[in-house]
Order: sequence, then structure tokens, then C-alpha cells
Amino acid sequence: MSAAPLHIRASCHCGAVVIAAELPYRLSDAARCDCSFGRRRQAAAVTARADTLKVLQGADNLGCYSWGSHTARHYFCKTCGIYTHHRRRSDVSQCGVNLGCIEGVNPRDFEPIPWADGINHPSDR
Repeated sequence: MSAAPLHIRASCHCGAVVIAAELPYRLSDAARCDCSFGRRRQAAAVTARADTLKVLQGADNLGCYSWGSHTARHYFCKTCGIYTHHRRRSDVSQCGVNLGCIEGVNPRDFEPIPWADGINHPSDR
């Protein structure tokens, strides 16, 4: 029997943006991506169900960056610049949540954090 999903709250550094989400894999799938954007950002993310991700505070303070197909959408706080979450290009029913933004979580506890192969993304074939 699999573990129940983990319900989390996450926030940017200054606290202007607060989100909540359900993590179906809990914290077990933390990974970084080596795509052109991910390797520069280097933030580890965990999977959230997109239909459960809610912006509890600061929706008007969220910036969004997208490029290429504009399927992936990367959200960050306009005040402190911290990336909080993104909609995934590989599966739009999922979002990635910045592991470092989740309340009570220290990404260092998950090292070594694996890297996902974003350079050879299936959508680029």
C-alpha cells in the first residue's frame, strides 16, 4: 500500500507568496533538471498535482517566465525573486514545487539530489 499524499505549504523568501499543494510522491522524487533553464536555476523540485496547487497569498505578486512552447510556466515572487513553482511541460497535470520553499524542509537533507535529463526532453524530439 502506498503512502498517503503529503499536503504542504510553501513560501518565497519574503513571505509575499504562499502556496499549498498535494504531493502524491511526498518528498521522494526531489530532483533538479539540466535543461537550459533548470541548470541555471538549480533548484530541486518535487511533484505536485496541478489541480491541488493553490496560491493562498500573493497571486498579484507572482511573476511568470515561459519560452519556447510556453507550456512550462515558471513562477517567482516579484519582490524577492524566489522561484516557488512551475507547471511542467512533460505533464501539465503536474507542477514542480521548489523543495527549498516548503515549510520545515531543508533541501540539504535530501542530498545527493538527482538530476533529470531535461536536455533530451521528449517534447523536443
